[in-house]
Amino acid sequence: PVFAGMNGSAIDNFSCVIYNISLMNCTWQAGKDAPADTQYFLYWQNSRYEDAMECELYFKDENGRNMGCGFQNVRIETEKAYFLVNGSSKDSLIQFYDAYIQLYKIETLTPPLNVTVNCTRDPAGCIITWQAPLTSHMGNIKCFQYEISIQNK
Repeated sequence: PVFAGMNGSAIDNFSCVIYNISLMNCTWQAGKDAPADTQYFLYWQNSRYEDAMECELYFKDENGRNMGCGFQNVRIETEKAYFLVNGSSKDSLIQFYDAYIQLYKIETLTPPLNVTVNCTRDPAGCIITWQAPLTSHMGNIKCFQYEISIQNK
């Protein structure tokens, strides 16, 4: 497809991460050929049934250029979320960048809850139990995989 705007002016290295259950940060780098006065704006749509929203809190570089965004109260829907970063400059048209992302794939999970260890002297050893970590989406808890590291002292 042909995009309006100067080649090399769209953002690079766009990525997002969800953490602490409902917070999301997205970051990007300015296009390598973008004019110095280029300012970028992020919009996203969590599902096709919701309106697109602009970034709530931009992260700026030392020149005041938007280089990232923070969101609160993010819910992970079953559909892919749509992200669009466009730009403006006095000097030229800026190409836009867009992407569809499955939010559950970018979530950093909190630790498991209520970890308990009960050890006995008999050969049965120890029983370790825990509950699934909190997440903003109701996934199937059978999908979680855990790794236990036991260090003898």
